[in-house]
Amino acid sequence: MAFFWGIAGVLLLLLFAVYRLAPMAFALTERELTTGQWLALGFSVIYMAYAEGYRGFHRAFAPRVVVRALYLRNHTEPLHVIFAPLFCMGYIHATRRRQLVSIGLTLAILCFIFLARNLSQPWRGILDAGVVVGLGLGILSICYFLILVKRDPAALDMPAEIPDNTAALNARPDGLKDHD
Repeated sequence: MAFFWGIAGVLLLLLFAVYRLAPMAFALTERELTTGQWLALGFSVIYMAYAEGYRGFHRAFAPRVVVRALYLRNHTEPLHVIFAPLFCMGYIHATRRRQLVSIGLTLAILCFIFLARNLSQPWRGILDAGVVVGLGLGILSICYFLILVKRDPAALDMPAEIPDNTAALNARPDGLKDHD
């Protein structure tokens, strides 16, 4: 249950962001864009697919969410289960470094959102289109890693970044022993 709640909560948060941003991106279909705006749209989508979707989500956030959910499945503490999405995102019961990185990224995203809200169309839609693509790739990445660990629980070789116990930091989140 903790594993499911952690993953589902993160996916719901990402889906809600897509739901909120997609209308501004789709509003671009009602406008005639200039060549420069088309180029900006192409850049926004390609850049965010790479930077947010691949580098941010696929290479870092998505596998970490799944690894921490696996850890939570095997180490259920009531508060961690209640706040499983926050646990999986590294906000609670994480190393100090992981918490600082998670909070720092959240603050940067909030600043980005504040600045983007002040843009007029078509520029906000152009920016939102890229973000929607990046978030969509993030959602798909989490699903990919879920399928990967379903097939092979040892497939993700990433620490869960749990505090206070160096053995737990280096332990496999699936509870299996390393084969030397």
